[in-house]
Amino acid sequence: MALPKRKYAKARQGKRRSHLQLTSPALALCPQCHSPKLSHRVCLTCGSYAGREAITIKAPKRRAE
Repeated sequence: MALPKRKYAKARQGKRRSHLQLTSPALALCPQCHSPKLSHRVCLTCGSYAGREAITIKAPKRRAE
């Protein structure tokens, strides 16, 4: 099997892996309580989705302002 004649530089390795970075999930603000939530999912703070109550929350949490 063929082997490289010289060691590859770390800069070359970084250029090759430049597209492998992780991205943070995009957060949207809830229109009801204005807390950050994942888009297309129920807000865990107030329990609303698409302008209606999807799940019932026992005690609604208030966002610290």
